Parts: sequence; C-alpha cells; structure tokens
Amino acid sequence: MERIIQYRNDIKPDTESIIRVYQDAGLNRPIHELNRIEQMYMNSNLIVSAWHNNILIGIARSLTDYSFCCYLSDLAVCKKYQCMGVGKKLIELTKEYAGDSCMLLLLSAPSAMNYYPKMGFQKAKNAFLQERIR
Repeated sequence: MERIIQYRNDIKPDTESIIRVYQDAGLNRPIHELNRIEQMYMNSNLIVSAWHNNILIGIARSLTDYSFCCYLSDLAVCKKYQCMGVGKKLIELTKEYAGDSCMLLLLSAPSAMNYYPKMGFQKAKNAFLQERIR
C-alpha cells in the first residue's frame, strides 16, 4: 500500500468521516450526536486533516486566537496509520499554522499521557477545569 499522506488545513471534512476516525482511533467523543460533532467543527477555527487516497485518516481540531493560545481539542489517527508519524505531523502543522507566538495546549486522554511528552509537550501543573454536565 502506498503511504503518501496528504495534509490539509483548507477544508472541514464531512461529519461521517470525522466520526469514523474517532471510532477507529478510540477517541471518546459524542459520536452518536451528529449535530454536536457538526457544531464542534463549525465552531473550531483551525482544523488540520490527514488523507490517504482521498480518505480521512487523521484529524487535529483546535481553537486559537493565532497570537497567544491554541487549544488542541482533538487529535485522532486511525489505528492502521498510528506509529507512522501522522499524529506528530498533525501537531507540527497545528503549531505552524497557529504561529510561533502561540502556546499549544491540550487535555490528554489517559491512554495518551505517555505520548505527548514525546511530542515536546510539558505536563502542566497549573490547569483547572469544570466538567461538562452532559
């Protein structure tokens, strides 16, 4: 199988493809709420996607002001393409598009806590959150 991966930041993939990537990657998102997934992407202003043979295989969804802070809300790569540098490239491109003056931050899934330090992230000791109600 040819492994030429194309990366894009100029389109929002269709919701069904996004859900398929989330499911395959095991990302815990409200995949049974199509409208909610659509809203998540409609209200995000930096979406970097990875494609193989015109099929979505990875996605990074962020919210940013392009000057101080970029919140990388979702990073998902289909299992078949994991350990090939796709997630790393999605992170690199997100950082590049957000700009050098932007801090990149995220909340990690428990299963990915060992992944992000390898990608150059530092563990934060000063974060707070209020859990969602639903």
